[in-house]
Amino acid sequence: MKLSILTLTAIVLLLSVSVFAQTTQPTPPPVEDDVVKISTNLIQLDVVVTDKNGKQVTDLKPEDFEIYENGKKQDVSNFSYILANGANKPADTPTAEQSPKEKNKYAIPAPSAKLRLEQVRRTYAIVVDDLGLSFDSTYFVQKALRKFINEQMQDGDLVAIIKTGVGIGALQSFTSDKRQLLAAVDKVKWNPQGRAGINTFEPISPNFEDEINGGIDYQGKVKTVAGTQESAAAQGRADQFRNESFAVGTLGALSYIIRGLRELPGRKSLMLISEGFSSFSFDVSGRATPNRIVDSMRTLADLANRSSVVIYTIDPRGLRAEGMALAQDDITSTFPGSAGSNSREQRADKFIDSQQSLRYLAYETGGIPFVNQNGINYGLNKVTEDQNGYYLMGYQPDAETFDPKRAKFNNITIKVTRPDFKVRYRSGFFGITDKEIRQIPQNPRQKLTAALVSPFGADEINLSLYSIFYNDDRDRSFIRSFVYIDPKELTFKLDNEGFYHTEFNIVAAVYNSDGASANNKINSQTLKFTKEQFARVQRNGIIYNLPVPIIKPDAYQFRIALQDTATGKIGAASQFIEIPDLSKKKLTLSNLVVKQYSLDEWKKISLGQNDNTNAPDNSALLDTVVRKFKRGSVFTYAFIIYNAKSAAGQKPQLQMQVRLFREGKPVVEGAPSPINSSDQKDSSRIEVSNAITLGTDLSPGDYALQIVITDKLAKEKNQLAAQSIDFEIVQ
Repeated sequence: MKLSILTLTAIVLLLSVSVFAQTTQPTPPPVEDDVVKISTNLIQLDVVVTDKNGKQVTDLKPEDFEIYENGKKQDVSNFSYILANGANKPADTPTAEQSPKEKNKYAIPAPSAKLRLEQVRRTYAIVVDDLGLSFDSTYFVQKALRKFINEQMQDGDLVAIIKTGVGIGALQSFTSDKRQLLAAVDKVKWNPQGRAGINTFEPISPNFEDEINGGIDYQGKVKTVAGTQESAAAQGRADQFRNESFAVGTLGALSYIIRGLRELPGRKSLMLISEGFSSFSFDVSGRATPNRIVDSMRTLADLANRSSVVIYTIDPRGLRAEGMALAQDDITSTFPGSAGSNSREQRADKFIDSQQSLRYLAYETGGIPFVNQNGINYGLNKVTEDQNGYYLMGYQPDAETFDPKRAKFNNITIKVTRPDFKVRYRSGFFGITDKEIRQIPQNPRQKLTAALVSPFGADEINLSLYSIFYNDDRDRSFIRSFVYIDPKELTFKLDNEGFYHTEFNIVAAVYNSDGASANNKINSQTLKFTKEQFARVQRNGIIYNLPVPIIKPDAYQFRIALQDTATGKIGAASQFIEIPDLSKKKLTLSNLVVKQYSLDEWKKISLGQNDNTNAPDNSALLDTVVRKFKRGSVFTYAFIIYNAKSAAGQKPQLQMQVRLFREGKPVVEGAPSPINSSDQKDSSRIEVSNAITLGTDLSPGDYALQIVITDKLAKEKNQLAAQSIDFEIVQ
């Protein structure tokens, strides 16, 4: 049935502060991270054991292990095997995207269920080191990441895709929403400012001096071999400094990400896709000496170990013949003793050295390095398998472990007494407890900022956020973002003039698909109400109009955090939204606007007896922002279709399919039905409204409504477009 409902343009022009009713959302229980602990009375570690075929061994007992700290055997004080619930699904289990029913490669996937804190089983930070990624590797990395998201991600996985070469708002990127992750993959590009070139190996050719003077020095004499070596050494030192600088940038980004991972739930891992970096410097005589990168990597490994983060490293270059001459090499024009005369050997040395850094980070944190293997997805799949479970064991350290006079690195060795088993574990830790180094936000502003960037925010104040994209008949694009604030969790004071006022700090940020923030300024706000207004606010609630400073087409995540000034209580909310580029003339849908009616109200509306949708106090905005609906009610939705194709003298040929999902699983999948656009004035902006009844048999919980539009006149790859909205069904 068609519904005459307020259009999107009118809805987004409602007053910035309105009053409506709201149902309180229950607070999930806190999740304690107990994987790795380093304190004066307990050293607790996670350990993975595999057989000769690489399969995990899960039936070992405490007596099968031996733990050594700095060569001294320790008594195992606690022991258990932890299985990530739901993570042991076979890797080849078909997902919605792999279903044989979906033969169309352009088919719309199901909307991803939003994970609650207690539902997270594994947390992955996939770090693409575009500071050290060659142009050759970039294509294969993109392809592998898309396959991982569409086919290898499992229920309970929280994932972020982060690049080291751009601004990283690391925590806000963690999500289970595949749309958001695929948008991040689209931004994985070759970084021409990085330390890697076009090809995996730079072509061997005469150096600059050789080409200019043919091996003649500035006095006109033939340059000696020693002089040429000195020039090559000087160039090598310059290149080494440049590479070190980019490597420090990569390690700094990893450190920032690990600090964010420390506060997240689940079994945590960091997958570094990188071509590595040199861990050593070379003098004129060719002797290798450690540089500052080695110290940085050890510090990073200690941070990862304390944060319960396992680092896996993947070299996208695959199996290479680095010691052979390649087609682009010009070794015949290099002079004896010049930089090009032994470049094949140097290239092989640098290649091996770059992989050593990848091996080090993996081995020191209990992970696996995937190098010299043609297939990035093989490594990604092995990581998911490796994260299925682990042994958790601990021992009580002695006084020497944390002796302040001996601030040293304590080496850990774990052995399995059974033969033919391999054991992986964290290599050790510095003699400092977690309590001494852990940075926990203390002041109110630090807590507010932490809530803003966390994927789970804070729930002391109940907030709801919804942003709407639409384009008007003048081809102007707009974003309107609204926040619902529960006034029962704010502090109100009565002043001498009889006004009730509340004060809070609010910070909003808009992150693009690169993780760069458009704005994160903390603002102080004061709201004042008369006695009558205050009564309405307490009874119903507040909707706050959030200014949006950007409109550039991209994929964004909107985040907001609010803190009551009097009590310090904090609430946070977020939403992922894609702002399309309508100039590309691709089929696109606006965001959905929804509303709830009781059956009695709906009957009157159907008979034309109670159509009050255009009243000033219309509650469509509230229902769209809060999105809590009762079973047995009528659920209406409205949206706009942009860029539908139309033949000469004909109207667009569009079909609509409605799909309902509960926690990512299909509940209802309606048959496609035609859209009648004969009464539409502008075929490039077709307004659609409809309604469904929420059955009384639907269980309370989280749902998503997805609308799929098919354009019969468009080319196959542009025929489909979809939009979805998540909501909760309550009793």
